[in-house]
Amino acid sequence: MVGGGNPPSPGEISLSHHGVLFLDELPEFNRRTLEVMRQPLEDRVVTISRALRSTTFPADFMLVAALNPCPCGYRTDPRRSCHCAPPVIEKYMGKVSGPLLDRIDIHIEVPAVAFSELQSGAPGTSSSEMREQVMRARMIQAKRFEGKSTRVNSQLNTRQLREVCVLGTTERNMLRDAVNDNGLSARAHDKILRLARTIADLDDAANIKAEHIHEAINYRILDRDIWK
Repeated sequence: MVGGGNPPSPGEISLSHHGVLFLDELPEFNRRTLEVMRQPLEDRVVTISRALRSTTFPADFMLVAALNPCPCGYRTDPRRSCHCAPPVIEKYMGKVSGPLLDRIDIHIEVPAVAFSELQSGAPGTSSSEMREQVMRARMIQAKRFEGKSTRVNSQLNTRQLREVCVLGTTERNMLRDAVNDNGLSARAHDKILRLARTIADLDDAANIKAEHIHEAINYRILDRDIWK
């Protein structure tokens, strides 16, 4: 996953540099394999050390992962019964550590699609429309960070975060309650702010509003104790 060998060669995370690395059935991966991705996700590089030398490879990739809510996959499905005992679910979810989840910006639950929706002819957002929205948000960020090494909101450091993501009283209280109620880490707090700023950019809003904070908080579903 991270590379290795002698001489060192790049792994999947470096081959995905400036691209997407998709991991299906995330808890089925070896826990040690997942844990070694923590630092590359933070630093966007990976260093492989050997006795005679160390080699650093680029690893600025987007991690996309999928997992079931339990080993059988039916825990949240209203149409099927889940027979997984709580200890089994805890063991299954425990394969993905909290520090790794902390480094993933968005956690969402995708429910089973009803038959009526499968047969519905209602059009959704097209790829071209999505691209237009993303490009508009990227242009806003390019203007915001003009002349700086930072290019997008995800690259904001702690100091820049306080400058760019200024909150009003309502928004600050909402974020405070989410952090306290869910026991969020400082990293999760900062990720919510970065995500809220991006949602505001997509909404073409100059300031982060309550609805942007609320949406960003709802994208951290795995930070809540929903598996027991």
